[in-house]
Amino acid sequence: MRTALVIGTGLIGTSAALALSQRGVTVHLTDHDPEQARTASALGAGTDEAPQGPVDLAIVAAPPAHVAAVLADAMRRGVARGYLDVASVKGGPRRELEGLGLDLAAYIGTHPMSGREKSGPLAATADLFEGRPWVLTPTRDTDTEVLNLALELVSHCRAVPVVMDADAHDRAVALVSHMPHLVSSMVAARLENAEEAAVRLCGQGIRDVTRIAASDPRMWIDILSANPGPVADLLSDVALDLDETVRALRSLQSSDEAKRLEGTSGIQEMLRRGNAGQVRVPGKHGSAPRAYEVVAVLIDDQPGQLARIFADAGRAGVNIEDVRIEHATGQQAGLVQLMVEPQAAPVLTAALRERGWAIRQ
Repeated sequence: MRTALVIGTGLIGTSAALALSQRGVTVHLTDHDPEQARTASALGAGTDEAPQGPVDLAIVAAPPAHVAAVLADAMRRGVARGYLDVASVKGGPRRELEGLGLDLAAYIGTHPMSGREKSGPLAATADLFEGRPWVLTPTRDTDTEVLNLALELVSHCRAVPVVMDADAHDRAVALVSHMPHLVSSMVAARLENAEEAAVRLCGQGIRDVTRIAASDPRMWIDILSANPGPVADLLSDVALDLDETVRALRSLQSSDEAKRLEGTSGIQEMLRRGNAGQVRVPGKHGSAPRAYEVVAVLIDDQPGQLARIFADAGRAGVNIEDVRIEHATGQQAGLVQLMVEPQAAPVLTAALRERGWAIRQ
């Protein structure tokens, strides 16, 4: 691939353009908002000047509701040899294109499984997709050259290609992305009118659960409008689980011992199912989940503290697998949780103590 046209310079489009530009591809940028395209260009994602002729690959990064129309326009104008989109829903846009009577040999639907709570070109990074799954949904009609162009894009973005059927993809993202986002929003909504004294008690748990609720509602309206059926089906199942959980909790309030035992059993079963599902979430780099030991370090909220901890861990020959930070309420201090291999935990603990760090047991 030598040339590409990115249509839509939001977070995903600009991030892909940045990755391609860094790997020597000439990238042209266009957007319904010319100022946004100019911003992406200023960031080094490419040029906002129109290409002189057909490019190798056109990448449509428009909201799901507009993907088919934007693709159809680009294909009718013959702007590229191959076309793909990066929308989070795949079945609907393909059916719309088929309904328009377009030859889909030059098109492949794709979806990079990566993003941020922030949107727009200023939130874009060239490494946004690194190590993340990038779904490709080819059909029997997809031209081999177009599939290869899509694979080249995924390689340039250092993502991991995953081939799926379009409708299977839509059911999958409903489960792992769209439904969880709504549940996160529902939990966060409980905080909107909560008493300030209660909100001040928020810890890392509530931050983890509500993090994705910070995303742009307008973007999510577009996404959910394109995949409402599978999401509604999953939420119906969640509603049944909620009803069972409420009944179990009410039983725990009963003065009847048998009722309380029934309630305890119901809650235990729900928590057991949660454990069973959580351990299936892929671990680091998409591999099977692994159990890490946590080394908890108390730090002051001062510049350079994290860098010092990581440097000291490096001197001890310990690789930090993951890290979490919990800030103390009302204090300029926090707790850094360093996840390491079990055999490395005693080594890291001793090394950090030797260098003066306060370790919480």
